[in-house]
Amino acid sequence: MVANTAEFALEIQELTRRFGPTAAVDCISLSIRQGEIICLVGHSGCGKSTLLRLIAGVDTPDGGTIFLEGKEISGPSAFTEPEARNIGFVFQDYALFPHLSVEQNILFGLKACNRAEAIRRSAELIDRMGITHLADRFPHMLSGGEQQRVALARALAPQPRILLMDEPFSNLDPSLRDRVRNDTLSLLKTLGTTVIMVTHDPEEALSAGDRVVLMKAGRIVQAGTGYDLHDRPLTPYAAEFFCDFNKVPGVYRRGKIETAIGGFSQTLAAPEGSSSTLYIRPQAISVARDGGDLSGRIVGRSFHGQFEQFLIRVDELEIPLTVRTTHRLPQDVDLVRISIDSGQVLAFSEIKI
Repeated sequence: MVANTAEFALEIQELTRRFGPTAAVDCISLSIRQGEIICLVGHSGCGKSTLLRLIAGVDTPDGGTIFLEGKEISGPSAFTEPEARNIGFVFQDYALFPHLSVEQNILFGLKACNRAEAIRRSAELIDRMGITHLADRFPHMLSGGEQQRVALARALAPQPRILLMDEPFSNLDPSLRDRVRNDTLSLLKTLGTTVIMVTHDPEEALSAGDRVVLMKAGRIVQAGTGYDLHDRPLTPYAAEFFCDFNKVPGVYRRGKIETAIGGFSQTLAAPEGSSSTLYIRPQAISVARDGGDLSGRIVGRSFHGQFEQFLIRVDELEIPLTVRTTHRLPQDVDLVRISIDSGQVLAFSEIKI
């Protein structure tokens, strides 16, 4: 069987995988273009890693179809074994062979090539990854970042049609993680590699992927660019996954959410007079000693270096507002004025956990 369109590197149609009564992957459909970097993100247990295993072929779906470059590799008409799919996989713990040197680890994935071609391709990748000085070392002699580069080189050596990466940077120290991730993704972009990367880190997903796919309970909640999911979330779950919010109750009337702190223009598919919740980003609230729209009292503050966080009590609200700002206020100031940037305010007609 062949997919309707072969323009995609990968097409997933109504894919399902159950473990007893639990659907780890629940009727997922997703299309990925050639050279695209996709970040699968969501809380632990949402189905991200199960989906990777189904794509790799190390697990078998209970329903649905997977097409690789237009050809069915898993479904009612066919099943291609993992070793025949030419899909690379970088594991969270890198899974390097401890008894093999760096060069031997990379050569391991090139068994199908003749010896001369395997050595040539291995040497090319070793040079490109900047690990020539590590070629004769063994995994226990390498740092976390060095192991990550070796694992990537081994996965890329057979020139896979798709590269799967399961939390590939989570074991690195924070000081090293950003640099290794940026270098890795830059290389993959240069090579034109199609990548599906699993992460649980919202910031990593937003910054690393051409598209972000947010999952919950085996389903796709929302897919789009990082800007789409952060700035235009479709559900409270999507909004809160990528950002903290102040939640203010209100009522939807005549195109506005009316709250105790004022009315905010919003367009909702909700009946007139229905209960709604206003979502206000902490950085959408400005604070100063005078001016502003509302009076408040600072009841808590903490310094985070790049910004300062305030808890500000507003008489009209039961819960203090959380405010994050780069604006410095003297330590002895407690009475302030605040304003809210309505352009950074979201609203939902009902809360969905």
